[in-house]
Amino acid sequence: MTTTQTAQPGEQPEALENEALIARGWAALPASYRVPGVAPTLAEARAYCKRLAESHYENFHVASWFLPKALRPHFHSIYAYCRISDDLGDEVGDRSAALALLDLWGRELDECYQGRARHPVFVALGETIRACAIPKEPFADLLTAFRQDQIVTRFANMDEVLAYCHYSANPVGRLVLYACGEASEEKFKLSDLTCSALQLANFWQDVRSDYTARDRVYLPQDHMRRFGVSDETIAAGIATPEFRALLRDEVAYARSMFEAGLPLIGKVNRDLALDLDLFSRGGLEILRAIEKQDYDVLIARPAISKRTKLGLAMRAVSGKLLPFMGLGARSQGKAA
Repeated sequence: MTTTQTAQPGEQPEALENEALIARGWAALPASYRVPGVAPTLAEARAYCKRLAESHYENFHVASWFLPKALRPHFHSIYAYCRISDDLGDEVGDRSAALALLDLWGRELDECYQGRARHPVFVALGETIRACAIPKEPFADLLTAFRQDQIVTRFANMDEVLAYCHYSANPVGRLVLYACGEASEEKFKLSDLTCSALQLANFWQDVRSDYTARDRVYLPQDHMRRFGVSDETIAAGIATPEFRALLRDEVAYARSMFEAGLPLIGKVNRDLALDLDLFSRGGLEILRAIEKQDYDVLIARPAISKRTKLGLAMRAVSGKLLPFMGLGARSQGKAA
């Protein structure tokens, strides 16, 4: 059963329009995403988040191997929040309806912090917030990014792209650090570098689909002009020498950010270090995949092969057993 709102006598047209937008938005998404009429129990909410996490995220099982069992429900709830928040922005197909749903989701977040959670994600997340002492800011920042997605489709320079990453990617790393009891300003700064680098790697991997499916171009406009690349270049789907030179430059920048963030691996507990190792390697493999295609991300999306993914997982497992095999260890000349 889902909650419905009935218009009251004298209700403002704006409120009625907002209700209609919300209804239209929910109709475009899985029914299980809607706010239920009765809040679930904590056990039910955690089961909901676990199902959502493990059905949407193919690497979640690998990552969870290295987490203490007690932490897994917290990661499930954080992932479920991020997954639904992202879908509210990108899977509705209606900008106004998406914004209305994101505002509703933000109100549910406020209710969660006031102890009045209704949605299973927020029931489970409320326990995570209490247990891990997580402030509202990183959760709210993600919603800022998803709202921005509805109205901003071009970025003047790299500073604007990184400002977007501040809201879209960096909060995830900070939430992970909070959940693992590793929160500190020093670690936040290193995590931000890694998360922004991952976001950039995904942007460069998806230049074509972001443009054709969402009319978004994350390549900085000033960089495009400097290399002689335009929206028409992307639309044509032909990687000109100028486009390849631009991507080569952007890949090098993303790699430098990964390298700057690597010291974080040596500053956190062993279990989290293995996850960071895995995801940093994954991001670097995306950049290598782009390089292997000679920076032509327009003809086909560069992807990490199943063999490479298996290799990454095996390296992580080896890192669990042989501490000196970690990426962070090799880069710093000591065990992570």
